[in-house]
Amino acid sequence: MTRTHRWAATAFTCLALTGIAAGPAFATTPADGTGLATDAAFLRASHQGNLTEIAAGKDAQKNATTDCVKNVGKVLVRDHTKLDADTRALADKQGVDLPAAPSKEQQDTLAAVMAKAGTKAYDKAWLDAQAAAHEKTLARIDNQIAHGKNAEVTAAAKAARPVVAMHLDMVRGGECHAASATHPKAIHAGNGGHVATSLAAEVPVALAVPAVAVGGVLVAGGAFWAASRMRRNDNR
Repeated sequence: MTRTHRWAATAFTCLALTGIAAGPAFATTPADGTGLATDAAFLRASHQGNLTEIAAGKDAQKNATTDCVKNVGKVLVRDHTKLDADTRALADKQGVDLPAAPSKEQQDTLAAVMAKAGTKAYDKAWLDAQAAAHEKTLARIDNQIAHGKNAEVTAAAKAARPVVAMHLDMVRGGECHAASATHPKAIHAGNGGHVATSLAAEVPVALAVPAVAVGGVLVAGGAFWAASRMRRNDNR
């Protein structure tokens, strides 16, 4: 087994041991053309995307060689942590089981980028991966807006779209655009199962997300960081 494969495998073994990578099977959703399957699939895919972007953002803050990429990574962690808290709350309200880890494809992409940590190639690989990921996320959001049946899930998709579009602008074409890293003071969030009021429509990004919603993500980020350190030690 190569060093890269060994440390990447270790990272996801750590996730499994902490209960992040070995979640319950997905609940069965109807495929009757009502759009309910689309709603549930959107919540699951959104959660996996958020987990991926949080892990990638944390890694960029540690391993990117330019301030621009480090700053974009910080924005991703902040925004996707908030978006994931809303996704979790909405999934809980709708009775949708969420996966406990990114998809196999997302894990492989993360591992490939992390393998370049400490080199100039890292930043380019990270930006390319983020550009592709956010293009897919926008397509998924637009599909939910067009075909979703659950009003709350669709409202959450509409609320998330400008945030994701802003992220894409920061990494579009695999290039870092520092000028696009300006972030609105608040993310307009769906009610996520909470009582909607005119005062609660705007949720400040700076508000702390409950630990129960993001604790697993923090552990995941730590596992990736530990594996990255192992890789660098192997190369010495």
